[in-house]
Amino acid sequence: MGIRTLLIACSVLAGVGLAQRVVTVQSGPLVRTEGSHVTIWCNVTGYKEGVEQDFEWSMYLTSVPDREIRIVSTAQSNYAYAVYGQRVNSKEIYVERLSQDSALLHITKVQTRDQGLFECYTPNTDGQYLGSYSARTNLTVIPDSLSVTAAAQTLSEVEGNTLQLTCEVSKTTAQHTHLSVGWYLRSTEDAAAPSQELITLSRDFVLRSGGPYRQRMASGDLRLDKTSATAYRLTIHMLQPVDQGLLYCQASEWIQDPDGSWFAMTRKQGEKTQLRIQPTDRDFSIQVNVERRSFTAGEPLELRCTIEAQSVAERFFSVSWVFSSSPLALIGPSAVPVLGPNYVAREAAGHMTIRKEAPNVHLLKLQRLRPEDAGKYLCRVIERERTPTGDFIDRSKRSRNVQITVQPLQSNITISLSTNSSEVQEGGVVQFTCTARSYTGPLSMGWQWTDQSSSEPAQDLATVDQDGSVRPGPRYMERASYGEVRVERVRPATFILSLYNAGPGDEGQYRCSVSEWLQTGTEPELSWEKIGEKSATKSVTVKTVESSFVVSASSRTPSVTYGESFDLQCLVKPRHNPRVPASVTWRFLPASAGEGTEFRDLVTFTREGTLQWGEQLLGLGTRTTVDRSHTNTNFRLSITRAGRREAGTYQCSAQLWRRNYDDTWSKIANRTSNLLGISVLQPVNKLRVQKSNQSLVYLEDSRVRVNCSVTSQTSSDSQHAVLWYVRRAAGAEQDELLLRIERSGAFQYGAYADEEWLRRRVQAERLSPHLYALTMNRAEASDSGTYYCLVEEWLTDPEGAWYRLARDSSGYTHVLVQQPEVRLQIEEAESNVTVHEGGPFRLGCSILSQSSRDSRFSVSWYVQRSSVGPEDEEEEEGEEDGEEEEKECVFSIGHDAVFGNGNCSPAEEEGPNSRLQFERTSSDLYSLVIQVAQPSDAGRYYCHVEEWLLNPRNAWYRLATNNSGVTLINVQQQVSTLQSVVCSNDSLFYFVFFYPFPIFGILLIAVLLVRYKSRNNSKSQEGKNGAPLLWIKEPHLSYSPTCLDPPALSLHPGSVE
Repeated sequence: MGIRTLLIACSVLAGVGLAQRVVTVQSGPLVRTEGSHVTIWCNVTGYKEGVEQDFEWSMYLTSVPDREIRIVSTAQSNYAYAVYGQRVNSKEIYVERLSQDSALLHITKVQTRDQGLFECYTPNTDGQYLGSYSARTNLTVIPDSLSVTAAAQTLSEVEGNTLQLTCEVSKTTAQHTHLSVGWYLRSTEDAAAPSQELITLSRDFVLRSGGPYRQRMASGDLRLDKTSATAYRLTIHMLQPVDQGLLYCQASEWIQDPDGSWFAMTRKQGEKTQLRIQPTDRDFSIQVNVERRSFTAGEPLELRCTIEAQSVAERFFSVSWVFSSSPLALIGPSAVPVLGPNYVAREAAGHMTIRKEAPNVHLLKLQRLRPEDAGKYLCRVIERERTPTGDFIDRSKRSRNVQITVQPLQSNITISLSTNSSEVQEGGVVQFTCTARSYTGPLSMGWQWTDQSSSEPAQDLATVDQDGSVRPGPRYMERASYGEVRVERVRPATFILSLYNAGPGDEGQYRCSVSEWLQTGTEPELSWEKIGEKSATKSVTVKTVESSFVVSASSRTPSVTYGESFDLQCLVKPRHNPRVPASVTWRFLPASAGEGTEFRDLVTFTREGTLQWGEQLLGLGTRTTVDRSHTNTNFRLSITRAGRREAGTYQCSAQLWRRNYDDTWSKIANRTSNLLGISVLQPVNKLRVQKSNQSLVYLEDSRVRVNCSVTSQTSSDSQHAVLWYVRRAAGAEQDELLLRIERSGAFQYGAYADEEWLRRRVQAERLSPHLYALTMNRAEASDSGTYYCLVEEWLTDPEGAWYRLARDSSGYTHVLVQQPEVRLQIEEAESNVTVHEGGPFRLGCSILSQSSRDSRFSVSWYVQRSSVGPEDEEEEEGEEDGEEEEKECVFSIGHDAVFGNGNCSPAEEEGPNSRLQFERTSSDLYSLVIQVAQPSDAGRYYCHVEEWLLNPRNAWYRLATNNSGVTLINVQQQVSTLQSVVCSNDSLFYFVFFYPFPIFGILLIAVLLVRYKSRNNSKSQEGKNGAPLLWIKEPHLSYSPTCLDPPALSLHPGSVE
C-alpha cells in the first residue's frame, strides 16, 4: 500500500514539473547607444499547448526601483502609461510576435530615460499558477559617440590610375566596444541597386571584400590601411570603369552582450565621393594662348602653350618655342630651359621668362617688347614613349603660328601732382605726391622750388634717375643729410617729396617733372632714349606759428570747499608740432601773499615732454597732479582735497620753440594767459540736531537717560563734540554745564557736576555714530530740571588740522524726579479673640501693598487697656470712643531688623524669659505670639507700620505710616479642677498616666509566656486537628500629649490572631 502511494505521488510531481511555466528574456545588462534601434526577445515555455500567449512589457527606473511603468502589451491597446503612450501610438515602440510563445520588443529610437530594468510578463492561461510568469533584464543607454568623417568631393580619374580616399572614425565610449570600418560603392545609374561592399575591416580586425573585389584585394590592387588611431585609407590601384559611382565610408560600433553575441549599437556613414573614370587615350593636342596680338614697344608679352592629354603628369613631354623659324627655347621633361643664342643675355637681364606653370601649361614671357620682336611664334611638343620592347617612340605636334605685331613706342605719359595741404603750419610737414600714368618705359623725375616773391631762378630740390637713384640739389644737400628733405619712390610711377620742419623759407611753388625713357641697343652697348616728358606745379603757403600762438587758462570751479578738487586748464593753440614744441609753466600767487609778491613757478612741462617742479608745492606735493592731452594743447593742473593753502591766483605761461635741422633750438614766442582766482571755502553747514521737546518723569533711585540725536551732518568724516547742559529752574540766569565730550572721546566734567554730587552718577555714551545719551544713575529729586545737548561738528582740512565747522543744540528734555507714590496699605479687619489664662495668642500684621519693592518696614504693636472692669465691658462698649484710653508699646522692630529699634520701646523685658515670640513668615506678613496669657493682657491690640526707603545718597527716610485694624483680646481666667491639678504637677501626671502602662505590659507578656509553654505539651494533638493557635499582640497604646485628655488604651484590628 505504501509503495503505490509513493508511485502515485512521484507521478503527480513529475506531471507538475513538466507543466511548470518558465519565462525567459534576453540576458542583460544590454548596453545600447542613444538613438539606436533596440530589440529584446522574450520566450515562454511550460504552458498548455494550443493557447496563444500574450506579452506585457514594463520597466523600472533605477531611481525608483519599486515603481512599475507600463510600456506595451499584445493584449491591451491602452496598456501603456502616459510617459510611453505617445511613443507606442506612433509605433516608435511596438511588440513583434515571432510565434505564439515568443515575442520581440522594438524601441526604434531609444532615449536616455529608457535606461532601467525591463520586465516581460505573460498572463496565466492554464487556470492555475505554477512556475514563473515574468523575467527581467537591465538596459543601459549610453551617449552615441561614434564619429565618421570623410570629405565630400567629385573626382575624375583616368582608367589605370590610382585612387586614395581617407575616412576618420573615432569613438569615446567608456565600455569595451569594437569598430568595423568598410568602404562601399553605390551606382549612380541605378539608384535602387544595393550598395556593393569593396573592402571591410571587421570588428575582429579581419579584412574581407565583396565578391567582385576579392581577386583585386588578393592581388594588392585594393587595400585598406589604418594610417593612424582614427584614419582609414582606401587605395585602389589600376582603376577600372566598374569603379565609377559613389564611394562612401561606413563604420559600426559593436558590443558583446552577456550571452556572447555581438550587437551593432550604431552605424554611421561619411560624406560620399563621386568618382568618374575616363577611358585611356594616348593622343594629345597643343594650343597657344595669348591675350592680344598687337603690342607697343616696351609692353610685356605672355604666350602659353597648353597640352591637352590624359595623365599628363605621368607622361614625358618636351616643349620648344620657335620664333620666325628660329629656336627660342627648349624645355625638356625635367623643366630645365635651354635658350637660343640670341636670348641668353636677355634672360639673364630679367627681360625674359620661361617656366612650367602646370604639368600641361608652359609660359613664355618677354618683359619689354622691342620692334624686332614682331613675328610668328609657335609651340612644338614631342612625347617620348617607351614600348614594351624597351625602345622609345617619339610623337611630335606643333601649334598654329601666332602673329605678333609691335608698334614703335610713342609716349602718352600724363602726371598729376597733389599735396597734403596748400597751407602748412610752421614746423609741419609739406608732402607732395607726383604720379605718372600711361607710360611704357622707365621713368625719371626731378623736383624744383621757385620763390614767388622774387625773380630768382628755380632751385633743384632732388632728382630720381631711371634706376631709382636719388640725388639732392646743392642747396638742400645739408638739410637732406639730417633727414628733413626726403624723396621716395613708393611705386614705379609714384614719387613723394617730403619737407619736414617746414619754415617760412619753404613757402613757394613746387614743380614735378617726369621723363619717360626707352633702352635701346644690346649689351654691352645699351643707351637710353627720352621719349616723353611732363611736368606739374603746386604752390604752398607756410603759416608761421607765432601768428596764431595763443595761451588761455580756464577753470570750471572758481570756488570750491575744503576737501574738494578743482582742475585748471591751460589751452595752447595751435596744435602741438614736434618740430615747434611749447614749454608750459603753471604759476601761483597765494591769497595770503601781500602786495608786491611775485608769482612762483609750480610746475613746468618742458619742450622735451618732461616735468620740472618749482619751489612752490601745493598740498606738500602729494595732492597735486598734472597731465596733458596727447595733442599737447591742453595742460591740466589738478588739486585734490583743496585747503586754505591752495586758495589764490593761478596763471599759465608758454614759450614756443623751433627745432632747427641741426638739432639746435630757438625760442620764437612767449605768451601769458589770463589770471584765474580760486577761492577755497569751508563746507556748507549741514549739521542738524533733533529739536523735539519731551517730558520725562522718573522715580527716585531710577536711571534717567536723555538722548541727543544728530539727524544730519556735513560730511561722513565729521567728528562731534557733545556738551550736556541742565537748567534747574525756569528763571535761572544761565544753564549749568554737566559734561563735555571731546571729539577724541575725552570727558570733562563741569563745576555743576561736582557741586551736585553728579560725577559718580552721570555717564555719557555714544550709542551709534549719530546718537549720544546722557545717563544719571540713582536719580534724586534735586536732579529735576531741563536738559539739552550742544553738538559741535569738527572737520579736518587737507593739511590735517581740525577746525570747528558748526554748532547746534537739541530740543529740551524736561526731567521730573519724584519720590515713590505712597501705596502702603495694612489689613484693617477687626477681630475679637478670647483666650484662656496661661495660653498663647497670636497678633498678625499683614502688609497688603507697598510703595516700592525696595521698601523696608518698622513694625510696632500697641495695646490700649480699658479703665473699666471686664464685668462692665458690655455696658461701656458704646462709650469707648469718647473715653481716654491708655496706649502701651508691646513690641517693636526697626527697618534695620533690630528688636526694640522701632518707634517705641516695649515694656516687656527682653531675654530668654520673655513671653514674646516674633515671626516674619514672608516679606509682607509679620506676627507676634504672646505666651502664657494673663488677665492683664486683655485689651485692644493693633500694629503700627512705618515704610522706609533708601535715598540715592544711601540715607534712610520714612516715606509713610499706617495702622492695622484692632484685635480685641479677652483673657478668660482658669478655675482649679482635678484635671488641672493633675496636669499642673508633672510627677503626678506621670504617675497617673504613664507608669501603669509599662506595668500592664509586663503582666501581659508573662501571661502569654505561660500560655505558650502550656500549649507546647499538647501541640501535637492540636496540630493534627488543624485548630488555630491564639496569639496575642501587644496592645496599641495611644495617649494625648496634652493634659486636656486622659490617655486611652485601645486595641486595633489585627492585634489578636
